Amino acid sequence: MKRHKRVALDTSVFIYQAQAHPKYSILTRRLFSWIEQPGSYAVSSTLTLTEVLVQPIRNKDENLESALVGLLTKFPNLDLIPVSVRIAALAARYRAEYGLRTPDAIQAATCIYSQVPALITNDAIFRRIPEINVLILDDLF
Repeated sequence: MKRHKRVALDTSVFIYQAQAHPKYSILTRRLFSWIEQPGSYAVSSTLTLTEVLVQPIRNKDENLESALVGLLTKFPNLDLIPVSVRIAALAARYRAEYGLRTPDAIQAATCIYSQVPALITNDAIFRRIPEINVLILDDLF
């Protein structure tokens, strides 16, 4: 993280943090502490909100649903980037060229569109895109 002042976050990062994942939450806690610091900045797609809310809604877990909405919409130095026409077109290119699924293509396109140098995820498929410096949580252990 010392090399980057700005990062993009994939959905898994938020899920691990919200669910206090036994393996990954130590990393996500450190990451979110870093994001709170002055000079740090993170982005994620608004699609992330859709992805993280499915399970709490399905389980009727209103507390987790509320916590996730708060984390994504009120966390300092974190911006949710809406899927614009430009992002959608770039995502289509990534789907066509690199075989990404639509949600992954949108996350990658959001990273590039937002001009952040790194994407934090736990999905190595993003390494197919040469323009993105991908930081895999599993590699940090």
